[in-house]
Amino acid sequence: MDVKEAVLGRRSVRGFLPKAVDPAILRRVMAVANRAPSGGNVQPWHITAVAGAPLAALKRAMAESYGAIEPEPEYPIYPPHLPEPYRTRRFTNGEQLYASLSIPREAKAARLRWLGQNYQFFGAPAALFIHTPRFMGPPQWADLGMWMQSVMLLLLAEGLQSCAQECWSRYPQIVRRFVPIPDEHVLFAAIAIGHGDDTAPANALRSERAPLDEVATFIGFPD
Repeated sequence: MDVKEAVLGRRSVRGFLPKAVDPAILRRVMAVANRAPSGGNVQPWHITAVAGAPLAALKRAMAESYGAIEPEPEYPIYPPHLPEPYRTRRFTNGEQLYASLSIPREAKAARLRWLGQNYQFFGAPAALFIHTPRFMGPPQWADLGMWMQSVMLLLLAEGLQSCAQECWSRYPQIVRRFVPIPDEHVLFAAIAIGHGDDTAPANALRSERAPLDEVATFIGFPD
């Protein structure tokens, strides 16, 4: 698989088969991903990989807590009052996802139940939690994103699928009961990992991207 194939083939998978993930693959992928760009070579990423009994216990705790316990977010995932065109992009993506699941807008309870599947890792049998010291700033957070992208592309080359999940940063107090993340670290995000279930309706979604001319400006180049 070349780089272009990997970038175009990566997607957020929201339905996994109950097939275990070989930890040797995770170790191999993460070791290579450590070559991700990092300003000043700070390498701010800290990773906790979870599977088996600890992951099952976390999923059970979230099934009991989702909707019953108020989140204590590490940070706001989206800016307040998200302006255009970003608001429409986010809204459209959500509507397309619910359409793939045949959940109409008025079915509020069904939508909330589906949101709760985030906290089951959509059935994934393995997960990575990405965390970093609280004193790290936006440049280092950008490094975390580049590390995560590297991991997800490498997983695809290994025949595995993934879903990046910032939503776990909303429940750090519950995650820390099962995952050894230091209090002095920000829980940045998680990645669900496994073998994608091609029959899962949500996996039929291919989210849209803005055309290049909408997001990029070229100056000084020849016509």
